[in-house]
Amino acid sequence: MQVRGWQVTGAAVAMLAAGIVLAVTANADDSTRGYEVEAHGSAAAGPSSQPARPFASAGPSSQPAPPSASAGPSSQPAPPSASARPLAKTSGPLAKTSGFFVDPNSEPAKWARANKNDPRAARISAEIATRPIAKWFGEWFTDIGASVDKYVDAATAAGKLPVLVAYTLPGRDACSGFSGGGQKTPAEYKRWFSAFAGAIGDRPAVVIVEPDALGDAECMSAEQIAVRNELLNFATRELRAKAPQAWAYLDAGNVGWGEPAEMAARLHDAGVRNVRGFALNVSNFYPTAKTVEHAEKINAQLKSKGHHTAGFVIDTSRNGNGHAGSWCNPPKRKLGSAPQPGTTGEDYRLWVKTPGISDGPCGTAPGVPSGTYSPELAVKLIDGS
Repeated sequence: MQVRGWQVTGAAVAMLAAGIVLAVTANADDSTRGYEVEAHGSAAAGPSSQPARPFASAGPSSQPAPPSASAGPSSQPAPPSASARPLAKTSGPLAKTSGFFVDPNSEPAKWARANKNDPRAARISAEIATRPIAKWFGEWFTDIGASVDKYVDAATAAGKLPVLVAYTLPGRDACSGFSGGGQKTPAEYKRWFSAFAGAIGDRPAVVIVEPDALGDAECMSAEQIAVRNELLNFATRELRAKAPQAWAYLDAGNVGWGEPAEMAARLHDAGVRNVRGFALNVSNFYPTAKTVEHAEKINAQLKSKGHHTAGFVIDTSRNGNGHAGSWCNPPKRKLGSAPQPGTTGEDYRLWVKTPGISDGPCGTAPGVPSGTYSPELAVKLIDGS
């Protein structure tokens, strides 16, 4: 859920998003992607080099045994090669809308409305609440199908593209512990995810699949990893079958969390071939340029395993101002580039993490629990202080 403090096949699209116009044109020389992006007035994210967030065990005390039959990638036919796919200009989800959806009920927006007399409200409203921010879905929604349908309906009615995060794996956040939780059993997870994907239906969307899931492997047993891979394969197949207009991205950690070869192997085992690609830097601070380099290395490793070139997205919500050697509410971080189509190889730059949501009771917010919205943290990100 959006309580984490750290923590997608084709290409960029022609759109007007967050005041940035990008033109997408075919590139006959690019056989792996088949597109070229030209930016007009876009701004790159500022420099950063935030280290990876460490993870500490927080899974259930009784982990279910792995299933008897694997649902690994070999059980699912591979999608067509990237070079054979339609261009994002004509088929990408953003191209089918008029821009990313701005949720009027995001945490920053709700806080600003409820605190109009607070001198911070106007700044938070202008700098954060008016930006497209992903909405996180997990076990805290009592009716996941109805909740997702309502959110996607609102975006569709506005002609906008919703960005959703699925975050409810059993034993979630197995390394850090601040965001532990998730569904209690694999069966519950499958029911939940089937409803989640079905509620998106045949509507354009972007979906980030399970932040932490693959990075957590270093803190899990072989049995736990087998269960997780079976569930991620299920989730990616459900999205492919029930949400065909959505571009989905498996979370793949960040520059400092998961070497390219190892992360490519984990993506392979988790079913990345069923979806658009992978997501990087979710709730972290690494600069966009360095993250693109990391993504290219992962793709090179995926290619060696017989995969297509995967698309990828980058969370730029907090990567605008370098790093301070900490993942948990570190000082002097800053908002990154606004959500927009990518200009350097990535499909999109997104705000996956909500700026102002605490990473946990640590850093510059020692008294703010994970997942709690803090206007003080939000203003610090605006100012870079």
